[in-house]
Order: sequence, then C-alpha cells, then structure tokens
Amino acid sequence: MQRNISSIPTSSDGVWQGENPLNYSFPLLIVQTTLVLFTSRFLALLLKPLHQPKVIAEIIGGILLGPSALGRNKDFLNLVFPSWSMPILESTASIGLLFFLFLVGLELELSTIRQSGRKALSIAVVGMSLPFIFGAGLSFFLRKAVKGEDRVGYGQYIMFLGVALSITAFPVLARILAELKQLTTHVGQTAMAAAALNDVAAWVLLTLAIALAGNGSNEAHKSPLISIWVLLCGVAFVAFMLILVRPLMTWVARQSSPEPYVIHEAFICLTLTGVMLSGFMTDLIGIHAIFGAFIFGLTIPKGSEFGQKLITRIEDFVAGLLLPLYFASSGLRTDIAKIQGFEAWGLLVLIISTACAGKILGTFFTAMLCKIPVRESLALGVLMNTKGLVELIVLNIGKEKKVLNDEMFAILVLMALFSTFLTTPTVMAIYKPRHRSEQASHPAEDLENEFRILACIHGPSNVPSLIHLMESIHETNRSPLKLHVMHLVELTDRSSSILMVQRTRKNGLPFISCLGRGAKRDQIASAFEANAQLGRVHHSTAISALSTMHEDICHVAKDRSVEMIILPFHKQWNGEGDEAIKSISHSWREVNQRVLTTATCSVALLIDSRFNNPAEQPAEPTTTMLKRVVILFIGGPDDREALQLGQRMTGKQLVQVTLVRFLQGQRDGNIREKELDEFALEEFRRSDTSVQYEVKASSNVMEEVLRIGQSREYDILMVGKGHHPSCRETTGNHTQSEELGAIGSILTSGDRSIFPSILVIQRPKEAAENEATVSEMI
Repeated sequence: MQRNISSIPTSSDGVWQGENPLNYSFPLLIVQTTLVLFTSRFLALLLKPLHQPKVIAEIIGGILLGPSALGRNKDFLNLVFPSWSMPILESTASIGLLFFLFLVGLELELSTIRQSGRKALSIAVVGMSLPFIFGAGLSFFLRKAVKGEDRVGYGQYIMFLGVALSITAFPVLARILAELKQLTTHVGQTAMAAAALNDVAAWVLLTLAIALAGNGSNEAHKSPLISIWVLLCGVAFVAFMLILVRPLMTWVARQSSPEPYVIHEAFICLTLTGVMLSGFMTDLIGIHAIFGAFIFGLTIPKGSEFGQKLITRIEDFVAGLLLPLYFASSGLRTDIAKIQGFEAWGLLVLIISTACAGKILGTFFTAMLCKIPVRESLALGVLMNTKGLVELIVLNIGKEKKVLNDEMFAILVLMALFSTFLTTPTVMAIYKPRHRSEQASHPAEDLENEFRILACIHGPSNVPSLIHLMESIHETNRSPLKLHVMHLVELTDRSSSILMVQRTRKNGLPFISCLGRGAKRDQIASAFEANAQLGRVHHSTAISALSTMHEDICHVAKDRSVEMIILPFHKQWNGEGDEAIKSISHSWREVNQRVLTTATCSVALLIDSRFNNPAEQPAEPTTTMLKRVVILFIGGPDDREALQLGQRMTGKQLVQVTLVRFLQGQRDGNIREKELDEFALEEFRRSDTSVQYEVKASSNVMEEVLRIGQSREYDILMVGKGHHPSCRETTGNHTQSEELGAIGSILTSGDRSIFPSILVIQRPKEAAENEATVSEMI
C-alpha cells in the first residue's frame, strides 16, 4: 500500500500506547541500520578467509536483504523495507557518501599522481581506454537487446556504460594488495599508481556522464546547450574552490590549535557547513552533490594537523556506520529476478566477458610493451579489473537519471561483484612475488662481521630509549653495527590508512616502504642522524594489519640476516599527566608474542624507563654521559644471549657494565646447562677485566631484582626471558608474562618505580638446541 511520506510521523508513542514503532520513520531507520550492519559484518567475517574486501560483503548483504532474496517475502519487505522508507534510508546513506568523498578529497595528494611514472601512466590510459571503447561498442547492441533502453540517448548510454566498464576502484585495490602483501612489490606499486590516475579520470568522466544524462530521456525539446552550460558551470565551480576557498581553508588550518586531538568547534562547524554547501552547489549546477564535497576536500592543506584532526573526528562514524548503508542500498535496489530468461543471463555473461577482456587485455599488452614480465603483466591486468565505490556511484546515478533500467542495473552490479570477487584468488594463483634478498648487495665477508639489528618502533616516543641502548653497544672496524629501524603502522579499514600507503616510497621489499616525508619521519630520522656514532641507519615502514604484522617483521629480519630483533613493549608512556602509562593495543602484545614464537633470530623487548616511572625525564642522546648497564644472570640459553650482547658493551668508553649472578641451588640437576653457563661466564669475564662482578644468593631473587630495579644505580637492565627452573621457585606466586618471562614480569608489574630501561632477551630455540648438541659432542 502506497503511503504519503509527508504524513509519516518521525517517532512513535511506544508499544504501551498500542503503536508499532516500525510504522514510524526514525525507529524504522534504526532497525534498518542495525540489520544492515549486522548482515554486512557477518558476511565480511565469512568472506575473510577468501581475502575479500569489505565492500563485497556490504553489497551482498544488501542483495540478500532486498527483493532478490529475503525481500521476495512481501511481508518481510513491507515490514522492514517498505517503499515509503527507502528515500529516508537513501538520503541518510547519501550523507555518509557525501562526507566519505570529502575525506577522499582531503587525503588525495595530486602531487603523487603527477609524479607517477610513464609505465603507470601508459597502463592507466590504455587500461581505461580499451574497456571504454568496448563498452561504447557494446552499448549499441544493448540498447536494442534490453527492453526500454532504446529510449535513452546514445551519448548518455555510451558514457555511463563506458565508465562502468573502465574504472578501477583505488581503495578496494589497496585493500586487496594489503591482504596479499603486495603493496610495495613492483606489481603493487605500478597498480596503485595506475589506479590513482584511473580514479581521477573516472571522476572527470563521471562528471561528463552526469552533465550529458540530464533526466535520462531523449526528449527533443532538450537543448544540447544545457550539457555545455553544466560543464562550464562545473569548471567555474572548481576554479572558485581552488582560487578563493583554498586560501581560506589554509588560513583556517593555521588557526587550528597545535595541541593533539584538540580543534576549535567553530572550525569543525565551518568545515562541515562547507561540505554541505559545496554539495548543494554542484547539485544546483546539475552535477551530483558528491562532486562538490570531493572538490571541497581538495581545498584543505595536505599533511596539516587540521586535516588529520578532521579525519580522526569524522572518519570512523562515516566509514563505519553511514557508508555501509550506501552499499547496502545499492544491493536493495538490485533485483536479480529482473534478469529473466536465457537471453538476459547471456547478456550478463557477455558484459562480464567484455569488461574483463577490455581491462585485462589492455593492461596486459601495455605492461608487456613496458617490458614487465608476463606473470606480472597478467597480475596487473587482473588487479586493474577491481570494481568498487565509484562503480556503484556510477550505477546508482545512472539508475536515478533513468539511463539504466532495473534489469541493466542488476546486471552491472553483478558484473562489479563478479570482477572484484575473482581478483584475489586469481592473483594468488598466477603471481607469487619473489622477495629481493638484501644479501646480494653485500659482500660475504661484511655479512659475517656485521652485527645487524632490526629495531621496531611504534612512533617517536620509542626513539630516545632505543638510541640510548644503541649508543651502549660497542662497535669496531672488524664488527660494525648495522641498525635497521622499522616504523610499525597498523593498517585498518579506515580510508586514511589505505590512502596513506600511496604516500610511501618503496625500497623493494614486500609491504615495506621507506618513510615518506612528514612530521613523524622528520622526528625519527633527525634523532638518529644526530648521533653520528650510530653510522648510517636504514629507515623503513611496515604498513600491515596487526594479525599479520609479525610476518613482515620476521621476513625482513630473515631477508637482511639480522641477529637480533628489538621490539617495543606493548605499553608505553605518552607524557600526558598522572595517567601517562597506556596500552597501545592488546593486539600489539599479540604481535610481540607471535614474533617471539616465529622469529629465527634473537628477540629482545625494550621497556622504556618511563613506563614504570613517568616522572623520569627521557635521557637525551649524548656521547658524554656515562651509561651504566647491569646484566642479571640466573642461567639458561636466554641469559647467555643477554651475556653475549653485554659483551659487546664492554671495553667501550663511558659504558660501565655490571654482571649480577644469582647462584643456583644444588637441586638443579641439568649439568649440561650449568657447564654452558659457566663457560659463558668465564668467556665474558675474560673479555674485559673492568666488568664489575657481583654474586647473589638464589633464595631471594625477587627481592634483589626489585632492589636493583628501584635503585638509581643503573640506566639499562638486561635479562633473559626464560630462566633456570630455580627462578620459578624463587619468584613466588608471581604471574609470568608470555612476553617478558619471570624477571621481566616482576619489573613491569604493580605500582613500582623502576628506573632503568629494561631489555628482555630471548634466544632462538634452534640456536639453544644446537648449542646443547655441540656441548654434548665435546
């Protein structure tokens, strides 16, 4: 039954008044939103093992809720998605789309597109032109084959069909490459650059398509000058925004508070109003409102604190709540039942084949002409065939403008789903990148003599304690120290984390890219460059989901033949008052645990001295301050590994090393381990007679460790993670951390003022077993 939307009240008086909330607009909108989010998240969880992007789950969720599946039950459709409620749902979804496109414009750096290489430019141009030509040719056939499409003008139909077949979804492609860990392989870099160019071209073509479409009819009274006026007004709007509004937003960005996460309410209101007004202006011109929001996003200075604060404030709400409604509304509009008969399904196969053939072949042959290997060229073609947000925008606008009827709309939505769904499994089947080995660039003798460390950091706050530790390590001409610093960045579903990848530069390693320009890079790089004694420090950034971050760390460690990985503790001091200690993320703790489990080299966890004592100021890196290092030795492979690192600190000026040994009881019967411990201790003491040596009883390990930690006698405390069984007996009922072991757990638990930075070291299991085997043979 049709209802006048203007007569629908906003909210009900409740069930106790005998009213059904689903007959009112706002309660129904809440139910629809909840149902869409639950369905899309559940499908995303099911499709996660297949590495499918979230947009696939959101579109399929809409299709399942719509007239193609559950909506075939008219009672369900009229109850949850009645026809009178669809304009309200679509308007809400359009607001999310409006602000999402504003965020895309806010983050898109046109300079990175201008810097794209010739290969990416050639692939983008040909890879978009060929499917557009195929689509234009196909449109002549479809206008006659699909009932009702002959009423649409040739120009409008060619533009919409050509754009729908030729575009590449940049954010969806970034997510797929992230899942496959190919973002900074040669294929990934080329695909991202070409997709960025493709994305910009798609917006231009979409603007032209909307200008030509009008209301989709081919009426004789419509003057062709209207389309020209629309285009001219669109160009004038872009010029106005870039020439007049951009300086205004630059001034607003400068007036923003320098304090993190603080932004004046007036600037937020001004920006949000600007997004709305820009959308209204382009809609007034005759171009879709999202184009105005996108252009307004381009006017805000890139890399500014103001822009980052806007992203933090807006993005999660828009991308997490409102945008899924837009994808779902596209699915709700899709009625697969409209594709009836053998001929209609044949048209679907024809359109999918034409779209895939044009995109894949155009990209493949262009990549081959650019001397890219066959497998990589084919993978590029499949990747560039990814569809997504812009595709759905084109189709929805085409349906609104009556260029596409229900049947063509359903066919093209299924084409986009099919193309994107096959991207990941196809690329995984045809292309496996060969990881470049760092060893090829180093002589064999250098690899044998260098002491190579991979130090991971979460941000600038981890740098002072790391530099303090590195300055304590002895470096000689025979055994130079080579330090690789890797900035760990979490890749989430946020668009900012995806588009951030575009700004990084590759260094040839899978999913690892050199630090791009920016405030954090300057802080980190300048801090290490100020310490000349560290030599040349290699900087890189790992951008990955936390569930697979350990794979990137371990891969780089193996590829560069490092002897030790240093990880930051999953809690840190953030310098914000009394509650300065915070847990970065529980998932970071899991990252550390996975690295400890899977790494083939030694792993050390570095705990900043400020973690347990926030009042302690960070030590400024300097070569004139005496560094006091204490090594706690109880026994076992991990303690012997700590002893080896401590041996590199002996004999260095301004570094005082103290070895505190806890004697083991007679009841410990592992004689082989005791022999290895004694041999390691003797070698350590012979290496430098200046080492201070203290012996403690094993009956009071916990109390003595706490006394050492709470004293101000040392700057760095080193200890092994796993210990001799006697350690468990002397530490009482204290709960051990899987990250830190017994002693590390004692030092980082409770309300204690532990002053030194703590380094907890774990030796690789294989090395410990080999050492035991060798000693047994001797």
